[in-house]
Order: sequence, then structure tokens, then C-alpha cells
Amino acid sequence: MRSPRPPFVLALDVGTSSARAILFDGRANPVPGANASQPLHVRTTPDGGAEMDPHEIVGAAVSCLAGALRQLQRPLPVAAVAMSTFWHTIIGLDDRGRAITPAYMWLDTRATPDAQQLARRLDPAVVHARTGCFIHPSYAPAKLLWLRRRDPTLFRRCRRWVSPGEYIHLRLLGQAVCSPSMASGTGLFEFGQLNWYQAMLEACGIDSRQLSPVSGAPYEAVRLRPEHADRLAPLRDATWVPALGDGACSNVGCGCTSPSRVALMVGTSGAIRLVHPGRHLSPPSGLWCYLLDAERAVLGGALSNGGNLIAWLRAAFRITAAEERVAAQIRPDSHGLTFVPLLAGERSPGWAGRATGTLHGLTLATRPAHVLRAGMEAVACRFAAVHELLLPHAHPEHQLVATGAALLGSPAWLQMMADAIGRPVAASREREASCRGAALMALESIGALGSVEAAPAHVGKVYQPDPESHARYAAERERLSRWYSLAMAQDAPSHPL
Repeated sequence: MRSPRPPFVLALDVGTSSARAILFDGRANPVPGANASQPLHVRTTPDGGAEMDPHEIVGAAVSCLAGALRQLQRPLPVAAVAMSTFWHTIIGLDDRGRAITPAYMWLDTRATPDAQQLARRLDPAVVHARTGCFIHPSYAPAKLLWLRRRDPTLFRRCRRWVSPGEYIHLRLLGQAVCSPSMASGTGLFEFGQLNWYQAMLEACGIDSRQLSPVSGAPYEAVRLRPEHADRLAPLRDATWVPALGDGACSNVGCGCTSPSRVALMVGTSGAIRLVHPGRHLSPPSGLWCYLLDAERAVLGGALSNGGNLIAWLRAAFRITAAEERVAAQIRPDSHGLTFVPLLAGERSPGWAGRATGTLHGLTLATRPAHVLRAGMEAVACRFAAVHELLLPHAHPEHQLVATGAALLGSPAWLQMMADAIGRPVAASREREASCRGAALMALESIGALGSVEAAPAHVGKVYQPDPESHARYAAERERLSRWYSLAMAQDAPSHPL
């Protein structure tokens, strides 16, 4: 193993289930032992709410940064601090810059009625073309309208609206900007013009003064606030880089930085994405378009149900490790079940905000392994549908690269993905792609790396599709599409599943 070489970047990744910090060297290799993680907790409510405590987010960030530094056997000069955080989450601050609302998460569906009303006020096609986002409860506009309707007093008290990464920087540095990457995932931002979308701000009852300045440049002349200066002393001379969207960072971290490599990620949620050179493109129907930075776009689709669905199935059906091994051996689509896997609502490809899950075909012969297998297959079938929408924008011979802990931890699921999509799927060997991607972007930002496209990323086993299994999954997709249409009633899917 080669010795770590400078410059060193401490990368923080704030995810839905945990925060983690990893120290990387100038080659974007992790420094052995220099890492720390801490769980985060999402509070869900029966009406579709999903919230996180902003103070818990900041506390976890500080603990992870300090914890990674403590693991060093000898001090290393940290040149930059990078951050990757989840998109589509918003926090309201008072006039002192303190959080007075929870962090309203990407999987919060309470704003579905507000999204429907907004779609009657603004043309959804125009909004999609300008922002790259949909009028949907996942995004900030519907959340803002929901809060204004539900608690107008609290809404009026909010003087500023920020993402989790911005709030971390505010609490640690006393200032914050919003990177083009994070802004592009709000639904409030015109990605082609790189400015806040005035028509949407007016519809939501806010103005641009309540949002952070948009900049991807490193912070200049910042100092840690006194309450964090001692604990994070090794970072006193580091350059701090604005937070980027975790999906964009994940693509960079696993080497999917052009249309020739497409990232297939399943963590808590799921996504399939490619990086497009330049930001001037028309988002295709059913797909979103966000930004990696001011010059590179990220095109793809997202599923709200990924590893969280499998975790729910394990808990609800008390699935044992032995039953998981049985599920891995079940022949494709032989379980007799039709599982519409929308327990956390729907994003791609149909964007039905009020979607819920259904499970059809249960008999006395159904076992927990059958249900687990049906759920995993259904998610794979939805990925296949989104992949078809992405095909015209990918290189004809593109490689699919799998990433995300939930997917990389399941060889059976990797094979299902290859079979459902009908293309080989290579398992990434970069286990912390979002953290690594944030580090690579920081190295590029401070001039230590010419371009992230030149950074090597390694893959392991390649899962080859089986033609017979692919045909069986095609039939399952048709059945799933019919049940989806029935479940949605008036909100039939825009695209076949």
C-alpha cells in the first residue's frame, strides 16, 4: 500500500441514516483508520411526515469530523474540508440564524395537496424545464406551501431557508453559501441561468433574500466559531468547500463522470444517474436534472424506496438471515406476488405524490422469503423503467456501475438488477462513493486535481444478465404497471413500469 500523500481532504457525508467523515489523501484514497460515523434518526408520522432534528445533524457532523481527526496516529495537515449532504431537505431559521423548524426531509409526503394546488397555478412543464425538478412533495416549494398553510405563524417567523449543509456551515463558520449543486435540487432554482427562480419564489411567498447566495467557490477567510475551535483545531487553516448534493458526489466517487458510465445506487433510497458535460439541456419527461457544479449537470431518476423498503420488510415480516438466503435462490417472478413498492411515496418515473404500496397475491403458501424477493424484484423493475428513459442520453455502450451499501451488500439484488435491466452491472469497489466524490471535488476546487474525470475508480465483479430471467422480469413489469395504474386510479403513470 502506498503511503498517503498530501494534500489531505476531510470529507463529511450527511446521509439519511448516518453521518460519516473520512480523511482522504491527494489521490482520493482513504487514510487508514481516519474515519468516524454516527447514526441519524428520521422521525416519521402516520400522515406522511419525515423530519430530522437540525441540532442532531450539526452535532453528528462535529462528532464525525472530530472523531476522524482523533483516529490519526500522527497529525496530518488538512488542506480542505468537503461535504456531501442529501438533496431536497429544507430548514427554517429565525432572525438569529437558529433552526426553528425540523429538517423537512426528501421523503416527507405531507405536502402532496399543496403540490397539486401549485401545479394548477404554475405550468408543470415550464417548471420542469426551468428547474429540472417536478412539482412534487419531495421538493421545497410544496413543503413551503404546506408549512404556510399548516402553521402560518411559524412560516412568518422563518427569516431564512437553508439545506442541512448550509446549516452546518452556519453553526461552525458563522456563514453559509448554497452551491449550485444543492440549489439545483430545491425546485426553487433555474439551473440554466444559475439563479433563484422568481416565479416560484413568489408562488411560495418568499424572496431571494431569505435564501443563501449561490456559489460553488471555497469560502474565503473563514474561522471556526469559538465553541468549535478547540475540538476542531486541526481544521483552523483548512479551506472549507460548500456542500454538494450526495447523488452528484456519489457519481464522482464511483467514477461515473460522463455519459459512458451510469451510476446505479441503492442506499436508503435509490437513483440511477449520469453526469452530462454542460448544463444547457432540456430535462426529459420523467427524469430530473440537477447540477454537479456550475458547468456539469446530473441527469437521472430517483426512487424513494430502496434500502429503506428492504429494512421495513425485514422488520415487518421478521425475516431471518436464513430466509434471505432462501429469497436469493427463488426463481425470478415465481412467487405469485405483485408488489407495488411505494411505501415511501413515488418519485421516478411517475411522480405520483400520493402513491402508496400494495401487495397482491398473498396465499397460505406465501412465506416471508417470497415477500422479500417480490419487493427486491419490484425495485429492480422500477430501475429498469427509469433506465429506459435515460438511455437516449447515455453512451450506447455505457457501463452500469452499482454503488450504495444496500445494493453492494446483496449479490442477489445485483443479479436482479442486471437481469431486469438487461445489461451487465459492475459492482463498484468504492464503498464510500459520496465521501470520496466530495473529496475529489474539493481537490479539484483547490487546484490539487486537474479534473475529477481523470481520477481512477475501481470496479469488482460484473453481473451478467440472464436472457430467460430478463424475459420473466419484462412480464413482471407489465403486471406491475397494470397494478400501479389501478392503485393510482386517476393518477395513472406517465411512463410504463
